[in-house]
Order: sequence, then structure tokens, then C-alpha cells
Amino acid sequence: MDGEQTGGLATAAAPQTGNPTGYKRVLLKVSGEALMGDQKYGIDPETVARMADDIIGVRALGIEVCVVVGGGNIFRGIKAKNWGMERTTGDHMGMLATVINALALQAALESRGHATRVQSAIPMASVCEPYIRRRAQRHLEKGRVVIFAAGTGNPFFTTDTAAALRASEMGCDALLKGTQVDGVYSADPKKDPTATRYDRLRFLDVLAGELGVMDTSAIALARENNIPILVFSIHTAGAFVQALRGEGRFTIVTE
Repeated sequence: MDGEQTGGLATAAAPQTGNPTGYKRVLLKVSGEALMGDQKYGIDPETVARMADDIIGVRALGIEVCVVVGGGNIFRGIKAKNWGMERTTGDHMGMLATVINALALQAALESRGHATRVQSAIPMASVCEPYIRRRAQRHLEKGRVVIFAAGTGNPFFTTDTAAALRASEMGCDALLKGTQVDGVYSADPKKDPTATRYDRLRFLDVLAGELGVMDTSAIALARENNIPILVFSIHTAGAFVQALRGEGRFTIVTE
């Protein structure tokens, strides 16, 4: 499980200048907490604006982008049981929180002149489109950013699993997860300064080591569909673009 240099990330010759990975379509997974910035709750406009700029930067490479966003900055369904609330109800509340975040990111992208569509796994026609796979694919082909909200639409499944599911359904070449740190570590580097950072891992390494990249269902689904996962810091401006150019600091998880 020793780290390797990421210079081996490049595959076939890229069809677009500045896109050495050759990826044509990717999915970005962003946690709700990442949208808080330095706040303790809610949405930080500057953070959302920076994420929008990063997404547009990736689009400039000729790469189609779809996004799955979490809702933990507003409500986490798993905490509902602490209030004596049924888990299913709590999860539904968390799904609605992701729609709020998706609309905020859509607004930031469209204020910069980039066409964006939000599709929700829970139908709410007056707010956004329902999730329809072929319609989402068509949006991507037209150069629009598609933001998937409400997770999978089912309780007991995380937005990590939703990200792996949508990446599989959209035929994405990679799944990128923006996290609090610049890759995958053997332990939480904020708590353990001796934690080892990895440049490259196998799916089995992540599962066996319980490294916490994503939940096990998401890892298994990505592995089954041969979708590499790139983990980078969502707080570093331009890191999303750099990872897709094979630059910067990130961890790639593959078969």
C-alpha cells in the first residue's frame, strides 16, 4: 500500500488540449459540509462560487461534468434517531437538504453563464427536473453541467453510494471526491500527524484497510464498474482541474 507517483495516471492520448488523463466524462462528489466554508452551518457563498469556478475550469478542458452533492451542512439523516425520529424520515429530510445545496451550486454556475440542470431523485417538478437517466446524458452531451440531488431517493443509502450509482449510470470515466484533506491517509491526518498519505491504492486496499474514502457500497459499485476514484482537497482552489490534468496532490483508487 506504499504510495506511488501519479505520473502514471495518463492513459490514451487526450482528445482535448490540457487533458492528459483522456477522461471524457466525470462525476464530482461534494459533501454538504464542504459548502459551509469556515461557517458552522449552512452555505458559504464564496465557497460555492469557488467550486463553480473549478467546475467551469474542468469544462474548459472539454470534459463533461456531473455532480452529486450532500446535505450535511443543513441536516444529516443519521442524527435523526438522537431526536427520537424514525431513520427513514430523517433520511428524507437529508435528501431535501441536498436539493437546497444543488440549487445553490446551480445558481453559482448559471451566474457565470454556464448552463446547468438539477435533477432530483425525489420528484419536485416546480423546483427541478426529475432524475431521468437518458435526459441527464443528453444534457451532458450538450455541454451542460448536471447536478444530481436527493441521493438515490431511498433511505439508508448515503450520497457516496448515490455518487457511485450515478457515475455508473452516466458511464463516467472517473469519480472525483472532494474531501477535507489532499488524498487518502492511513488515519485522520488532523488527529494523527504520523498518518501515511497514499498516491495510489487498489479498491481492495481501501476495503481491507477500512480507510474511509467512501462507504463500502460506493467502493464496491465503483470497483464493479471499473470507475477509478480520485480523492483531492475540495478546499484547494483549482485542485479539481489539477487532478484531471494529472497534477497536484490527490490519491487515485483503481483495480
